[in-house]
Amino acid sequence: MTLGITVLVCVLVTGMLLRMPVGFSMLASGIAYLLVKRQDLGLVAEQVCNGLYNSYVLLAVPLFIFAANIMNAGTVSERIFDFCSILVGRMRGGMAQVNVLVSVIFSGMSGSAIADAAGPGLVTIRQMLKRPEYSRGFAGAVVVASATLGPIIPPSIPMVIYALVSGASVGALFLGGVIPGFLMATLMMLVVHVIATQRNMPREAKIPMHEWPAILFRGALPLSMPIVLLGGIYSGAFTPTEAAAVAAFHALILAGVVYRALTWQAFWGVVMESTRGSAVVTLILAGSFMLNYAFTAEGVPQAMALWVDNMHLSQIKFLLLVNVMFLGLGCFLDVSVLLLVFVPMLLPAAKLLGVDLVHFGVVVVLNMMIGLIHPPFGMLLFVIKALTGIPIGEMMLEGWPFLIMLLLLLLAMTVFPQIVLWLPQTMGYVTH
Repeated sequence: MTLGITVLVCVLVTGMLLRMPVGFSMLASGIAYLLVKRQDLGLVAEQVCNGLYNSYVLLAVPLFIFAANIMNAGTVSERIFDFCSILVGRMRGGMAQVNVLVSVIFSGMSGSAIADAAGPGLVTIRQMLKRPEYSRGFAGAVVVASATLGPIIPPSIPMVIYALVSGASVGALFLGGVIPGFLMATLMMLVVHVIATQRNMPREAKIPMHEWPAILFRGALPLSMPIVLLGGIYSGAFTPTEAAAVAAFHALILAGVVYRALTWQAFWGVVMESTRGSAVVTLILAGSFMLNYAFTAEGVPQAMALWVDNMHLSQIKFLLLVNVMFLGLGCFLDVSVLLLVFVPMLLPAAKLLGVDLVHFGVVVVLNMMIGLIHPPFGMLLFVIKALTGIPIGEMMLEGWPFLIMLLLLLLAMTVFPQIVLWLPQTMGYVTH
């Protein structure tokens, strides 16, 4: 490891330990690298500006953030909740089953795990905590686990960012997440059923038949968003980036015009919250461009590819090694750092071994979602704790069956790439 990389890593780690915002830590470490290498500090501005303003696909990120915030502010979560209650509420542990199905639907609109947890997840937790049969830990664990569906089922903000760093097709990545996402939901509902049966959890009250048409109509409207997005992308009506604008407009029409649940004050709050969220993501992206410049200048990705080549790994062994690495790093590092710093270092090795970038991307994103639900970092655990006060320890005690299920699915996706690739290939994607 060269002196420049050593200083870069030390500054980055120190900044994180001091709880400095991730984006600032990245930029500070990049500047420290340039100082040690005695290079022009103007390279920081050059790398950041070139990276941000030459990446058309990045426009999708703030638009998907805006769409998710509109959905949360416009009572869409509650309407989807009533819709799902009709479908699965009569199952044992009905409230928890409803939460999983709500997450499936909301995932098709937000693309964000945190938006899922803070929106419909919070609604479900409040409902479950009114029932003595649902423990606090179980309510939190179900919401935390189901929120991981957000970035797997399209659209997906992490997949958009992965497409930026890898050059993979956004549309193919979106399709690649469909089957894994529905498998995740099915397995989660199976876990909930087993636990609910063991604990004799209640079923939801039966909704009178005469109320069904109105509830189904109000709840079914949001279901059209993923259909419109994927249909528009693959019909050529609009690009994946333009699809984000369509999603934002769709959410605005639903919340503001159809449901009439979005006041001007609430809309202004959504704009400000979306601006803050987009600024955080943009700052992290800016820092990552500087770090990637440093790693590329030092030949780190090429060295990584050479090291993998010398180990004579097969595709599956390489992916298993990547899984172990990301699951370990996910205990300590933010998703954005893994996605924007470590993935670019591994891409040359993946290409050298002939690993399909769409398969690699979906596997990597699932790794990162698992990282969101286990300590010590576990961002979703902290989000739910902050919103509800449920102790992280209680959620972890109840959440291990969901964690094991996700790990088994990750292993299956690694060994059997067609779980990810079958649908994209059926729609015309050519494996590279």
